[in-house]
Amino acid sequence: MRILSRTATATAALVGALAFSQAPEFAQQYQQRLGGALDELRIIVADFDRDATLAGIDRTQALAIYDGAGEPFLRNRGQSMRRTLTRFETIARQSAGMARTSPFAKPFALLRNADDMILTNAWRDFQPAVPVTPAGLLWATTGACLGWGLVGAARMLRRFRRHRPVPADQLT
Repeated sequence: MRILSRTATATAALVGALAFSQAPEFAQQYQQRLGGALDELRIIVADFDRDATLAGIDRTQALAIYDGAGEPFLRNRGQSMRRTLTRFETIARQSAGMARTSPFAKPFALLRNADDMILTNAWRDFQPAVPVTPAGLLWATTGACLGWGLVGAARMLRRFRRHRPVPADQLT
């Protein structure tokens, strides 16, 4: 019975370690996608700003031209460009924030401030891996301790239930 208990504890610790080690790996894959989205948006924004400059106007004036256009298509394109500029600024802030965050805290930063589309796509394409980095090892150790602790807590609960005193009114 003791060997079964030790095997269960070791298995729980291993499963916990493997599961928790995925947190920094997922954060890394998310950060790579975030960087790719930022690169592409930077091209679009640079093209828009260059076209405005060639026309002798700035970004704000270019958007105002779209807003004042009589053609619905052009007004819609102006709104689309505003959304693109807002997304670019938001993703740039997120990327800078992730870059400043310690490797150990990146999974928490991701949960606190993730872009829904990038998060969904990163999860869809996520490839598990065991990162052999200090952050990966710390997360794996945390998972192993939690797995070990859960088995230990279950064992204590089982012992407690088995050795629970019988109430006095049920003795007769």
